[in-house]
Amino acid sequence: MAKNIQAIRGMNDCSPTESPLWQWIEGQVRQILSSYGYSEVRMPIVESTPLFARAIGEVTDVVSKEMYTFWDNDEQLTLRPEGTAGCVRAAIEHGWIYNNEQRLWYMGPMFRHERPQKGRYRQFHQAGIEVFGIATPEIDAELIILTARLWKALGIDQHVSLQLNSIGSLEARANYRSALVAFLENHQDLMSEEEKERLVKNPLRILDTKNQALQDVLDDAPKLLDYLDDESREHFAQLCGLLDAVGIQYEINPKLVRGLDYYNKTVFEWVTSALGAQGTVCGGGRYDGLVEQLGGHATSGIGFAMGLERLVLLVQEVNKSIPVKSAVDIYVVYQGEGTTLAAFQLAEKLRSELPHLSTMLHCSGGNFKKQFKRADKSGATLALVLGESEVQNNQVVVKHLLGAAEQQTIDVANLIEHVKAQF
Repeated sequence: MAKNIQAIRGMNDCSPTESPLWQWIEGQVRQILSSYGYSEVRMPIVESTPLFARAIGEVTDVVSKEMYTFWDNDEQLTLRPEGTAGCVRAAIEHGWIYNNEQRLWYMGPMFRHERPQKGRYRQFHQAGIEVFGIATPEIDAELIILTARLWKALGIDQHVSLQLNSIGSLEARANYRSALVAFLENHQDLMSEEEKERLVKNPLRILDTKNQALQDVLDDAPKLLDYLDDESREHFAQLCGLLDAVGIQYEINPKLVRGLDYYNKTVFEWVTSALGAQGTVCGGGRYDGLVEQLGGHATSGIGFAMGLERLVLLVQEVNKSIPVKSAVDIYVVYQGEGTTLAAFQLAEKLRSELPHLSTMLHCSGGNFKKQFKRADKSGATLALVLGESEVQNNQVVVKHLLGAAEQQTIDVANLIEHVKAQF
């Protein structure tokens, strides 16, 4: 017997029982982004590898260790590990952003070759926002307020908290980097080999180390906020003032730098402890130099991405009243001579006149007992029953599968209005 082929480690299937929750969460995301006037864009999942090396940074863990990269003839290609670089590439290529403001969003799979764990997979899904052409702190505030509104819609707002920081301009960050390296060089005895390598290549990433001994030392390290340029400091102060004014609570985390090289000024993360160790649900920030870095005209930018797998786990953990309905509303069963055609016609009539309801037609034969077992398993609210006598009398039996209401025999002419009243 041939060996069963399994899904690749860290790349998961979504079952019929799981997909309704995914669809509900995605629907909430779409509705809220639409209410703020954002437009959907769709980009390829495969991009030229140099795009990510230039955008994210060659010494970042994502580019150096985690990308799925392959050769196609003479071109090196990569499965996208995140969405911002591809969105910026598309905006430059198609001229979406010149002399124009754009508020864009996307949703889809991303890929990173890392160790799979709860809520973190090799193929994962993100919803992201990218805004171009707006340099003021008002848009930074809007993105954060928008996410807060989404958390409330998902019923998780009491289980996430906002961490905020400013990493300033490139020049300010370079000055801070020098001060941080000088401080950390005296504590290399606490570092792993990987952390020593980061000290040379990307020292700011040491700020979010999981090494507790090093974390304790970092409490006395120079603070990035003390090295901010005046413009970044004023931008951050205005952002905090806007968030205070609308009642968004936040913690200023001087160690928050994010893992990608393109960020400047504002960075933020929404984190939760409801899934065990504290984890990031959503993160982003400003990247005012990225468009120019990738070959476009100088254009300000800001964005964020949220992990949908993390959101699914969090909603399952803390929201016990998720309004996710069954995939089937009405199940049509039939048995006897002349009932098959009548059942098909009835099902199509329901789909035409009640398109907001889902109607499933039993198609695998069997007696009524077997068919009702299928109807119960479908989760449908109603079963519509056609036997020979019902077809002859132009009637249908309406049986409630949920609750204790008695079944009724209804004339087909009155069925649509009767069904409407049940939903």
